[in-house]
Amino acid sequence: MRISTCPAFKTPFALSLSKGSAEPAETPSLRSGEGFTPRGLAMIEARLREVEATLAATTDADARKKVLREARYWRTRQATAQLAPMPPQDSVAFGSRVRFRLNGQDRTLDLVGDDEANPAENRIAFSAPLARAMMEAGVGELLDFGGKTEAVEVLEIEVSASMLGES
Repeated sequence: MRISTCPAFKTPFALSLSKGSAEPAETPSLRSGEGFTPRGLAMIEARLREVEATLAATTDADARKKVLREARYWRTRQATAQLAPMPPQDSVAFGSRVRFRLNGQDRTLDLVGDDEANPAENRIAFSAPLARAMMEAGVGELLDFGGKTEAVEVLEIEVSASMLGES
């Protein structure tokens, strides 16, 4: 079994309930150096613009609190976001597009940040179990996954469109 780590790992921003409060308390646990693709950064900026427009139009005090909390979240994401380095093309990393075989089926996935992940569009978070299993693997490597020996075969590695700022 091969165990690897991703240098871009981060702890996601967490919302937790404060004692005696029904409202979530913000518990930012973002680490400096958090990596994002150019596409992911653009998504954060677009979402922040949407939330700030909603905030400007919201007058109800209770609704405004919720929108303010979301605005703080996205401002923090934007303030701490750093562009991830271009991934190598000889091993799987954050920002890679990986073609692989799992259970006899060939698939292609982009490994992106948590905010950008969308499995329906073949983008998974680099923190997802499958992505973690493939980190640092090279073409032709057989990887253990889901309790199965040599369950994943890496077929091809390239830079994802997200790293190039494309959809």
